[in-house]
Amino acid sequence: MLFKSLEFKNVYGQKVKIIDIPVLEEDSTYRFMVQMRLETFIAKVYRSHEGRSVYSFRDYLKKALKWPIYEQIFKTDILKNNA
Repeated sequence: MLFKSLEFKNVYGQKVKIIDIPVLEEDSTYRFMVQMRLETFIAKVYRSHEGRSVYSFRDYLKKALKWPIYEQIFKTDILKNNA
């Protein structure tokens, strides 16, 4: 799976970076939901006055989504016999 990161300055002029943003295929059923959650998360971080400079979108989704949906988005293919 591919991941993106996003870097910007918030309202208070602090440099903020959001990491672990999943890149989903065009026909993915979860693409719209992840996009809306990302917009909400960016707005929250943009207004935040916390001292943190790096936020993980993956950790946010882990808390915000139900576990089966989270697993479907971040599924990893397990290789048999370490091949």
